[in-house]
Amino acid sequence: MAGDDRQLRPPDRFNEEKATYAIRGADAPDLEGGVAAIRNVLKTLPLKPGVYRMHDAKGDVLYVGKARALKNRVGNYVQVDRLSKRLQRMVAQTRSMTIVTTNNEAEALLLEAQLIKRYRPAYNVLLRDDKSFPFILLRADHQFPRIQKHRGARRAKGDYYGPFASAGSVNNTLNALQKLFLLRSCTDGFFKTRDRPCLLYQIKRCSAPCVGRIDEAAYAELVGDSKKFLAGKATDVQAKLGAQMEAAAANMDFELAAILRDRLKALTFIQGTQFINAEGVGDADIFALACHEGLIGIEAFFIRGGQNWGHRSFFPAHTADVPEDEVLTQFMAQFYEEVPPARMILIDRVLPDAEVLIEALSEQAGRKVEMTVPQRGVRKRLLDQATRNAKEALERRLAESTTQARLHRELAELFELGDPPDRIEVYDNSHIQGTNALGAMVVAGPEGFRKGQYRKFNIKEAATDDDYAMMREVLTRRFARALEEDPDRDGETWPDLVLLDGGHGQLNAAKAVLEDLGIEDVCLVGVAKGPHHGREGREVFHLMDGRELTLPVNAPLLFYLQRLRDEVHRFAIGAHRAKRAKAIGASPLDEVPGIGPARKKALLMHFGTGRAVRNASLEDLRKAPGVSAAVAQQVYDFYHAR
Repeated sequence: MAGDDRQLRPPDRFNEEKATYAIRGADAPDLEGGVAAIRNVLKTLPLKPGVYRMHDAKGDVLYVGKARALKNRVGNYVQVDRLSKRLQRMVAQTRSMTIVTTNNEAEALLLEAQLIKRYRPAYNVLLRDDKSFPFILLRADHQFPRIQKHRGARRAKGDYYGPFASAGSVNNTLNALQKLFLLRSCTDGFFKTRDRPCLLYQIKRCSAPCVGRIDEAAYAELVGDSKKFLAGKATDVQAKLGAQMEAAAANMDFELAAILRDRLKALTFIQGTQFINAEGVGDADIFALACHEGLIGIEAFFIRGGQNWGHRSFFPAHTADVPEDEVLTQFMAQFYEEVPPARMILIDRVLPDAEVLIEALSEQAGRKVEMTVPQRGVRKRLLDQATRNAKEALERRLAESTTQARLHRELAELFELGDPPDRIEVYDNSHIQGTNALGAMVVAGPEGFRKGQYRKFNIKEAATDDDYAMMREVLTRRFARALEEDPDRDGETWPDLVLLDGGHGQLNAAKAVLEDLGIEDVCLVGVAKGPHHGREGREVFHLMDGRELTLPVNAPLLFYLQRLRDEVHRFAIGAHRAKRAKAIGASPLDEVPGIGPARKKALLMHFGTGRAVRNASLEDLRKAPGVSAAVAQQVYDFYHAR
């Protein structure tokens, strides 16, 4: 276990000091057994900062916590009478612990956030958000830098601007930036092969450096202006463009003046959509928390250079009986695990661990990070705006949750389930005349769609022109794996209701799969279109006992079931299109072992097509540039072996 944790940080910073202590016995919760396991660990714990993990009888992580002094913090768990009911349940399930010591409490906080994200324990506050934040990347690895949207690890050389709250906000900004600064957005490969300007040049969203319509010095000036703008110096850029437009008009160069006028309009558009009254704030992240009826919502605003780069609502999981201050601290630690912190963080309350959090974020950012609770002025107005949005988002969430809970109760009544379903799985297949066939699964719960748990299944064995066989293969793989990974159904991966896109045929295929696997308590429902497929048509729901049900055309439950069916359609078709696009771009040379991208390109450039490579003689293959005699022999043997 020590090796896993060392991979998260450089090996000189963290080390496992204590091995796992295990208590043998029944898997059922046992408060005395849990306390005994913790006491065994306490005997050798140091008074050092670090992180501890609590495991159940199977070794799954129940909780990850940090401590300034491990012995004191873990010792609190044996004082059962002082624990909340939630923590008593956790201790009753605990059978072993893993301890990691750190140099200081700030490092412990960073490691705790990493481990929570990695293991997603059942008793930790979880940032329930599977999407990474988009950035704008201005690359620096080309003489004519490219501007693009970027997600994920920041490995490419260049300047990153963000985070933006959503893909829509970054796309709108990118479109406006292209109109304003005429920077290229094409790939390097596309850039190399151009012999005439593309459409973006014609619609005045690119300066066409690929064909020499702008020289390197002039393009570099555009890049410099864009950096100034993204750094918050929009006024300087606006003054420069205005002076250039006036000079062009004075010189009777009305065509250039019109181009500059259009660029000024683009600048005005960006300022109008993103500018807020944040004078003197610079770069800031703003967090406000709202709580009502046990549900917690956190609103995050992103301000960069006085510009509003969007906001997003978060609803952390596992927050019952957890103090609001601790929820916000845990949320921020996990939030900044991948997102670089701004120089200033504005929050709506004083946090007990604020100094530790500031130290940890400053260490992570490599510069000083300031965290304050503003009391007056512009910063206070910004925080008030975030607070209003947090309350409104929470009210909407509560209203949606109430509606969703009612719909799930109606589902339980309609399909005669014991309780409202917590996990609904919906399945569909997608293919075109049997090609690029795949199955898709979407997951929904009381809180809505769980997109991080969607799955696609490439059809491997079933005949791709047989929809029933494809459904059998998908469900066999899905539930055989569920039986292998969670036979006791202790986790949250078993469905309470399975919806199938189809009628009796699909339902019978699914029933046969579950019978073969010995699964008898999963409810299956086939969703088929009625006799009228237009707006007046009604879906027919096929039940396992042979009954068919319909719902009134205006029933909210029908709309909800249609939304589930439409979502699996969308996901299946999108996955199928991606697979088909990948297949179109595939080359026969991809199958030849030992042929990498460079040699594949050399062969295709020399022979023109993959078929020509396949039909080439050994002597012709050896003449291809960049292809050695051994590689030529390998290609020839691959296509001509008996």
